[in-house]
Amino acid sequence: MSHEPRTSDEPTGTPPADHRPPPEAPSRPGLFSRLTAGGESNFLDTLRGETTGGLLLLLGTVVALVWANSPVRESYSAMREIVVGPEGLHLDLTLAHWATDGLLAIFFFVVGLELKREIVVGELRRPTTAMLPIFAAVGGMAVPALFYVLLNQGADGDLGGWAVPTATDIAFAVTVLAVFGRGLPNALRAFLLTLAVVDDLLAIVVIAVFYSDSIDLGWLAASLVAVAVFGLAVRRRWTSPFLLIPLGVVAWALMHASGVHATIAGVLLGLTVPAIGRAGEHESLASHFEHLWRPVSAGLAVPVFALFAAGVALDPESLAAAAGDPVAQGVVLGLVLGKPLGITVVTWIVSKVTRTPLSAGVRWADVVAVGFVAGIGFTVSLLIGELAFGTGTDRDDHVRAGILVASVLAAAVGAGMLRWRGAHHRRRAAAVTEPGA
Repeated sequence: MSHEPRTSDEPTGTPPADHRPPPEAPSRPGLFSRLTAGGESNFLDTLRGETTGGLLLLLGTVVALVWANSPVRESYSAMREIVVGPEGLHLDLTLAHWATDGLLAIFFFVVGLELKREIVVGELRRPTTAMLPIFAAVGGMAVPALFYVLLNQGADGDLGGWAVPTATDIAFAVTVLAVFGRGLPNALRAFLLTLAVVDDLLAIVVIAVFYSDSIDLGWLAASLVAVAVFGLAVRRRWTSPFLLIPLGVVAWALMHASGVHATIAGVLLGLTVPAIGRAGEHESLASHFEHLWRPVSAGLAVPVFALFAAGVALDPESLAAAAGDPVAQGVVLGLVLGKPLGITVVTWIVSKVTRTPLSAGVRWADVVAVGFVAGIGFTVSLLIGELAFGTGTDRDDHVRAGILVASVLAAAVGAGMLRWRGAHHRRRAAAVTEPGA
């Protein structure tokens, strides 16, 4: 039996093209598999900026606690109550209020810039990448609020502080993540940052809807006009600080006069800034302004706010009073247990509903670790506590103590879990790169 010679384009064992199996369709990436290019850039920018800010925030907190528990504690209270500002414009505020209403407006302006970048070029740009952090943030707010409400249903409770344990402090969270989260996949680390940004957005909505005074629509409309003029100026690239800073101050002052919390003006101003650069621009205005104002926010506004807000008595009698108050109990339980539970459960539900497993190498313990870090609620929690119970009241003191205790516990548990999971991922990466692996 004769055989024709095999041609060079028919290698041994290769079936004819018509009988080759079809190429496999690319598998859908799992949760926390990768970041978009814009998300990667936003993540690295935030990580660089907020780490130092978190350390300064910690310094301001420590100074406030030492001062408020020292033999000269009366001077701390007196300093917070000093009134400055023009009375005719209704801006004769205490230094504590200036820190809350004024300096935090800078913080929320940067939050607005972060939101704009995430929505336009980051992880919130696409529904597929935005869905998880948005739903996880909602779960991370709903479950703590539920815990708080359940503990404050009785006569001794106060439901007005339900939103206190719902906030995540991005500066402290990023600091813990940077120090203890080395080795975690970048997508998982960025998930925490995106979640915290969405958390800030939801907290802003809560403050505007539930914690604003009676609203004067005339002043509110005037403030929105100032915001619109600011937005028009930045879109025309009229970026002189001699124009934009006065416009921002006017928008803030009019928002304060309207009864809506003045920090909302900062968010609205940030959202008007373009997040995509024009031809010939090396970076967008949102990115440029964020780089310009983040040091002011993280290095001045937030630490000074902590100096005025975090000083609470930590003597045994004061701590015992706070521990027996259901308001403080709800805050601690909500932040320490409610946050990780809400984030993890909602992430699991998203995974099941969309039939999308975790990315290769990511485990549910990693998600739980991120959830505990999200339980560090400080800056926005302190702000909501003051709005809910009034500055200097007993309940405000109890809430501040609860926030401090809960944030320390959440940071300690989260740091321990991050270190454990980071070491696991580093060992896994080293095993993959070993010769012959």
